[in-house]
Amino acid sequence: MLTLVYVFNFIDRQLLVILQEAIKKELLLSDTQLGMLSGFTFALFYVTLGIPIARLADKTNRRNTVAVSLGLWSLMTACSGLVQNFGQLLLARIGVGVGEAGGSPPAHAMISDYFPPEKRATALSIYSSGISFGILTGFLLGGYLNQQLGWRTAFLAAGMPGLVFSLLFFLSVREPRRGATDASHVAGPAPALREVVARLYASESFVYLAMATGLHVFCLYGVLNWAPSFLARTHKMPGAEIGATLGLIFGIGGAVGSFAGGFLTDYFGKTDNRLYLRIPAYAIILSIPFAAGALFLPHTGLAVLCLGVTATLQNMYLGPSIAVSHSLVPASMRSLTSAILFFVLNFIGLGFGPLTVGIISDLLTPTLGAASLRWAMSITLLISIGSTALFLIAARKLATGPVK
Repeated sequence: MLTLVYVFNFIDRQLLVILQEAIKKELLLSDTQLGMLSGFTFALFYVTLGIPIARLADKTNRRNTVAVSLGLWSLMTACSGLVQNFGQLLLARIGVGVGEAGGSPPAHAMISDYFPPEKRATALSIYSSGISFGILTGFLLGGYLNQQLGWRTAFLAAGMPGLVFSLLFFLSVREPRRGATDASHVAGPAPALREVVARLYASESFVYLAMATGLHVFCLYGVLNWAPSFLARTHKMPGAEIGATLGLIFGIGGAVGSFAGGFLTDYFGKTDNRLYLRIPAYAIILSIPFAAGALFLPHTGLAVLCLGVTATLQNMYLGPSIAVSHSLVPASMRSLTSAILFFVLNFIGLGFGPLTVGIISDLLTPTLGAASLRWAMSITLLISIGSTALFLIAARKLATGPVK
């Protein structure tokens, strides 16, 4: 059920991406404005409100927090289909960001109370596969509905089912006992925010891990959020074909990568914690040549194939990263720890990845035309190297030995 909530999360978050070329034409937007809508503005409210909502979830019922949040972001997604200008769409996206801020941190904490430490990376990776299935559904649904009925109908069709599912989730999911799978089986009272921040800041592993995930997500969204526009402008693919193609490669490839990241790190990390972060680092560095092929190969089929491999490799990081973060704190701090990790990775990655690509694309358009987007997206190749280095440093800072 939590994974299905995450599917709705990413349907509603990424639907704008597959619809953005149609929205750009009707509302007369620039690439910079599109980058603000799909990245910076959404991320600003998502990460800012994520921390107080997670603090509330650590003190109260986490299931209820998730259910209310799902209902809110679903309603605001439906409202996106009614907007008449950039300002109204901006407000609707802010509403989606506010709702989604209460989704993942409480869900992460619930999962860590359902599964013991040696199984958490796999469990959290299965949950994180909701990202990929959400993208798959959103791109397929959005591409088809946009071509047949228009982008406004796509928003309405995506938002309304989430309202129904939020009620079903509330009625059917059980709130687990805090600390149920920890060695002590006891969870203390929720600590103050400053205590959690101080504990995490004192952990060099967490600091480097947060920065590593931030740079990596910059690359993920710098490619993901602009891939539909890239295929439309550079490879002249029609909207429905783009939705089906990207839905399949990001959905299936991303889900395989997400599960593989959790499974491989749980399997090989049984005797050495450092492999929980080294394996994602190896996957990221291996993805760089495939990302270059996706951007620069002239043959559409080969470019799409490279994009699929890139999606698989780049999605191996999240489950292990959350599992390592939760291993550094007691159960009473886990929602807030996830929120702080997501604050960093989404502020850097989601906030600035799409926006930076959009700004660079606008600046290069007068001289490069449609090719400006390709070169703007290529900045992610360099940043992936920095992300890999930070993952390896974070791994080195972890205590050696079996996972605890």
